[in-house]
Amino acid sequence: KFEFNPKVGIDNPALTLTEDTDGEGVGEPRFYLLAKDSTETFGFCLHEELGCQGHVIRQLELGGVAQRRGLQDGDRLLQVNGHFVDHMDHLRVVQKIKASGNQVLLGVLDGDSYETAKSLGRDLSQMLPDDIRPRLCHITRDKSGFGFSVSCPEGTKGTFQLSVLQDGPADRAGVPPGSWLLELNGDSVKSYSHTQLTKKLKQSGNKVTLLVASSAVEEFYRLRGLRVMAALADTSWLPFKVRELHMVKGPAGYGFLLKEDDCSSGGTGQFLWEVDVGLPAEQAGMKEGDRVLAVNGESIEGLDHEQTVQRIRAHEDQVTLLVIDPAGDEFYHSVSFGDP
Repeated sequence: KFEFNPKVGIDNPALTLTEDTDGEGVGEPRFYLLAKDSTETFGFCLHEELGCQGHVIRQLELGGVAQRRGLQDGDRLLQVNGHFVDHMDHLRVVQKIKASGNQVLLGVLDGDSYETAKSLGRDLSQMLPDDIRPRLCHITRDKSGFGFSVSCPEGTKGTFQLSVLQDGPADRAGVPPGSWLLELNGDSVKSYSHTQLTKKLKQSGNKVTLLVASSAVEEFYRLRGLRVMAALADTSWLPFKVRELHMVKGPAGYGFLLKEDDCSSGGTGQFLWEVDVGLPAEQAGMKEGDRVLAVNGESIEGLDHEQTVQRIRAHEDQVTLLVIDPAGDEFYHSVSFGDP
């Protein structure tokens, strides 16, 4: 039996949808968006149990976050941050939750419905929406502009829909046609008038970063009373990428030095320096000044230098680091995105 008690807090409650839509005793998945601070926990354990299929929610803390939000003992975890996990190795699912950092979106199915669906041979992935992640898109202006226009119902604030020019900068940056604008350069637009938004766009110069949601994604969150958050966004369209470095220790070690230093965004972080030529760190693609985001699939947010070193040394002969270079690090914080 494996137990996991992730340290995470809460956001808005989920709308519980448990109607029997097919007459076969199979309810609908439920979704919970949880956001933590360093003093809170989810208040549950994730189990793998003999004779019981799936990733099982157990040991709900009385009055804790999970119980208050509506998670039930015996619920099966189907989705983490939009990724289907029922078929995954249990430890990998645990790592996905830990690596999500300050917030996580969980999709669950009640235990009875899960067992019924399995016995009927239902494909559980088909019970979940295809895409529930907003997009973070970085657009560089060309001669024609940013390649999108904004419409707003007369007399309203904060409701902006985007028309996207085919093959224009916004289209190439991944902005879906007809999507809704949620944030501009890391700031919410919900209080903006059309005039204020236009002014902000002009002040952005030649580059702008948008958090957008397609109509389907916007409806998914709205119907469930959930808040769309940049930290849950699909970042695959961004020009700045995190990198995964897997290293096997050689006779001379890994060949890098870990230092704690101030981040450009404030606070402290763990940075990689003195990368030795020809040793495992350089061979894995490590660059001087990279900041460490996670060790062996687990976020190091909130850990000090010694705790991070202990994580790296937990497996004597190998380690996997998730890192980002200084330019990418500065970008994510400039749009209030936090760790990618």
